[in-house]
Order: sequence, then C-alpha cells, then structure tokens
Amino acid sequence: MTNRINMLFLKLRGFVDDNEGQDMVEYALLAGFVAVAAGALLPAISGSISTIFSRMGSVLTAAAA
Repeated sequence: MTNRINMLFLKLRGFVDDNEGQDMVEYALLAGFVAVAAGALLPAISGSISTIFSRMGSVLTAAAA
C-alpha cells in the first residue's frame, strides 16, 4: 500500500512540475490583452474583435464535442 501511495505522490508531483504548454497559455493571455486594449482604444474595431472571439469560441466548442 505504501508503494502505491509513493507512486501516486510521484505522479502528482510530476503534474505540478510539468510546465509544458505554459507558453501557449501565456500567448493566449497576451493576445486577449492586446485585443481588449485595441477594442478600448479603437472602438471602431471592437465589433470585429468580438466577432473573431465568438468564432474562436464556436470552433473550440465544436472541437471539444
């Protein structure tokens, strides 16, 4: 039983130490911040930005299904 607990602990530690994919999350957040800033500074393009993010959400929802 102790061996199983040690194995579980090592697996959980691996998930905590794993930073693979972190860059993609950072780029996505950066893109979101740029889009919000552009929408705030240039109200004329805020409709286009909203449309793009709506389409992205639809594609991600369809991909998840």
